[in-house]
Amino acid sequence: MKLAGKFALVTGGARGIGKGCALELAREGANIILNDRPGGLDGEQAAEEIRLLGRECHVVEADVFTRSGCEELAETTLTQVPQIDILISNPAFGPRGSFLDYSPELYERTINGTLSSGFHMSQLVARHMVERGGQGKIVFISSVHAEMPVANSFAYGAAKAGLNHMMRSISVELVQHQINVNAIQPGWIDTPGEHATFSEETIQAEGEKLPLSRLGKPSDIGKAATFLSSSDADYITGTVLTVDGLFRYKDCMAANTPKVKE
Repeated sequence: MKLAGKFALVTGGARGIGKGCALELAREGANIILNDRPGGLDGEQAAEEIRLLGRECHVVEADVFTRSGCEELAETTLTQVPQIDILISNPAFGPRGSFLDYSPELYERTINGTLSSGFHMSQLVARHMVERGGQGKIVFISSVHAEMPVANSFAYGAAKAGLNHMMRSISVELVQHQINVNAIQPGWIDTPGEHATFSEETIQAEGEKLPLSRLGKPSDIGKAATFLSSSDADYITGTVLTVDGLFRYKDCMAANTPKVKE
């Protein structure tokens, strides 16, 4: 129980990677503040799963794509629990579309929902951590898209690349307060969003092509988040941890490279 007695705020925690992080943190003893979007239908169901693990769980609806929503979430959270020890910052928005056809409005929303929202929430939580004397863990959920130029995902990739750099910059400022700041880069993870984008046949076929013969699971990311949130990672800060089952290098496998002369 590496996180026993800790309070963890997970934004976008009602489903997918966020829920995977919340569950794994709870399994290691953390009490959870689960953020869901206003009117979301998944928050209470996820909370019940967490409570069945014997943990305290509060669902706080707020739109973390806005500064006011982040302020509302931080303020409401601190009326529910005494402090925030861990922040898993997991907001994202990234509809695919070609560069030539992408609307300026969609681009702005992608940058705002994926990058700016991370700034707003982490600043508010970091201020709280500093005011109560320092120490804490902030983990951003990034993406391998931050490194890989993927067609039809230019805005999302740019936002995640910016998130990685912001994380590193934040880490050098907050280290004096003993606040560890890191990021996780998931690869292709089996989430509801992927099933809404691709057919079941495509997901099955593409998963079998990956080096580990499957897509990642939200729990894979959750276990990495738990590690970075625990005392085991006290000497790790300013780091991007890639959890992708070698997705980035799938085309570098021996079977996919030209054969050399014998």
